[in-house]
Amino acid sequence: MSLPVLEALLARNYSVVVCARPWAKQLLSGYALSGFVPMSGQWLADAKTLRTYRKIHKIPSVGLSLPDSLSSALVFRWAAIPAAGYKDDGRSWLLKWPISKPSQALHAVESWYELAYQASVRWQHPIAPKAMSSLHLAGVPEADPEKFGLNQTTKNLLIAPTAVGLHKGQVKVWPYYESLTQALQQQGYTVYMCPPPNEIAEAEKNAPSAIRLKPCALLEFAQLCKSVDMVICNDSGVSHIAAAVDALQITLIGVTDATHTGPWSDQALCLGQLGQWPTLETVLHHITQRLRTE
Repeated sequence: MSLPVLEALLARNYSVVVCARPWAKQLLSGYALSGFVPMSGQWLADAKTLRTYRKIHKIPSVGLSLPDSLSSALVFRWAAIPAAGYKDDGRSWLLKWPISKPSQALHAVESWYELAYQASVRWQHPIAPKAMSSLHLAGVPEADPEKFGLNQTTKNLLIAPTAVGLHKGQVKVWPYYESLTQALQQQGYTVYMCPPPNEIAEAEKNAPSAIRLKPCALLEFAQLCKSVDMVICNDSGVSHIAAAVDALQITLIGVTDATHTGPWSDQALCLGQLGQWPTLETVLHHITQRLRTE
């Protein structure tokens, strides 16, 4: 969801060094970054890593702390990089440019973009004032069904029947994936899933009838999302990867607020709402209706 910020900064000829978890490096390989600093999630270790990187490469000169966490601001402060960020959670004293959050509730994409815009104004090199309406992850190869061994005679659907962790103590996985899989197979669709190694057991428990593809790297998974006819998933990382490649998708909502964390895509349909999962019948109806109009 930070792609609009990244692309806007690059469009204004900022020299961008990304500080993120190691898995993000391959996903961002299509962008002309000036550097990538892997983060572990341990603020002191990350601050040391960033400080060493800055000493060696003499960049960056300013920082942009997108997460609202205290630790993300601490990383920049300890690494001696003056940073901009939202000033909530007592972070003002850590930031060179503390910025007030917008008064109205925004989607995370809009909120992070507004922060980047306000920071760029203070740096006297403003980016475009509004985020793009959809994501287009650079560097993802064109769809290639044959590469993944997808069925060439039917509509191919990719489900993601897992979601890591809990959200405020609640399970983030829609409970009817197996029933959906069987219903779609009866209608002649081919249903696949491609969970990472650490989620295979849960995926096979939640949707044993789906065809499981071999785990793949994130950039390859993004290509898979482009190669199928539709992605059906929870409000999770899969939803955002599918959105990033503009894949047709249905995202199932039950314990999160889609207006804040849902997929940023014109191709995504969110079913359900905070506190109420969509029914099997509702999901099946919308899948078949959308596929018929494609």
